[in-house]
Amino acid sequence: MSNKRAALLRQMWRHRLSYLFITPFMLCFIAFIVVPVAAAVALSFTYFNAIEKPRFIGWQNFQYLISQDLLFLKYALPNTFKFALIVGPGGYIAAFLLAWIISQLPGRLRKWFALAMYTPSLTIGIAMSIVWLPMLTGDRVGYLNSVLLRLGWIEVPQLWVTDPDYLMTSMIGVTLWSSMGVGFLAMLAGILNVNKDYYEAARIDGMKSRLQEIWYITIPSMKPQMLFGAVMAIVTTFKTGAIGVELSGANPTPAYSGHLIINHIDDFGFIRFEMGYAAAVSVFLLLLMYVSNKLSWGLFGSKGDE
Repeated sequence: MSNKRAALLRQMWRHRLSYLFITPFMLCFIAFIVVPVAAAVALSFTYFNAIEKPRFIGWQNFQYLISQDLLFLKYALPNTFKFALIVGPGGYIAAFLLAWIISQLPGRLRKWFALAMYTPSLTIGIAMSIVWLPMLTGDRVGYLNSVLLRLGWIEVPQLWVTDPDYLMTSMIGVTLWSSMGVGFLAMLAGILNVNKDYYEAARIDGMKSRLQEIWYITIPSMKPQMLFGAVMAIVTTFKTGAIGVELSGANPTPAYSGHLIINHIDDFGFIRFEMGYAAAVSVFLLLLMYVSNKLSWGLFGSKGDE
């Protein structure tokens, strides 16, 4: 064992310059990723109210979460799955389709359209105050109500963000609009970097449909970008929570119709100050994201990428 340790130390010393370059990243990764995750896992087995010293209670937080927390089981969990199943795949497919359409444009137009699609993901706070809130206002002045009333499609103004029947739909629409982030840029870069000779060879071999080109050439040639886009879509979808509170202006949202797992964590962690239980919900969300990422790796990853 000592010989292996000595050989490892010699190898590390031989590559000391490489380790020096990755040291800043490793320090940040440990400080901001490893330590918080380890602390959350440790706190999830305790009762901690941010004032008293944490008290070890074993699996009680997780037992309560999966068997007795009706707010989590009735609202947070099903709302999160509904939101994630629509926004995740929907935003992912929309990002790929828009990236492919933009890639067909001339170079100068392509830059401006890519910027127009990417900007909403950077300015969602500004867009929320000057676009979405005025549009979804629940009176006749609201842009959407005004248009629908003039067209005769509705007879009275609809409460798009305060009515429990409409809030989730509004959340999904706004999130899909703002989902063209770095995953979209990665897909656009991947499409543009596909070797054009592949398309020419496919046409010579008799391939005539654009759909066939996308399925048999474009997607297989950009699997790393597709994987990155899928991971980013999963992370963005599961961490989204404030959108319902921002739209409705209420916390919790009306009848908990926009209550997601991330809202559940905020509720117990920063309102009720039950930090141990909030940590347990965070660990559950982390495991959920891990399983989703493994599914993405199974679809777009390869053995060499793992």
